[in-house]
Amino acid sequence: MAIEYNIEIEIVLENKPAARDPVGETIKRDLLAKKGYDMVFNVRSGQYLRIYLKAESEQKAKEIVEDLLNKLRIYNPVTQNFKILNIKKEN
Repeated sequence: MAIEYNIEIEIVLENKPAARDPVGETIKRDLLAKKGYDMVFNVRSGQYLRIYLKAESEQKAKEIVEDLLNKLRIYNPVTQNFKILNIKKEN
């Protein structure tokens, strides 16, 4: 039996560049521009996920997370992208 490690994976889900981002637009328009931060020309919002799992390696953990993101429709591939920010094996 292979050794399994506790692995932490950090993921960001964000709207694709062509997709509207009402949250980002509101932050820019109603908060930043009105408070004098008019040098900010774009704001994009997203979601941050931290998933903890057991796997034989960091590569296997990455494959599992990519699979569950796609199969379970945790994100919408038509309007969103996901990016794995960090994979960390815990001691």
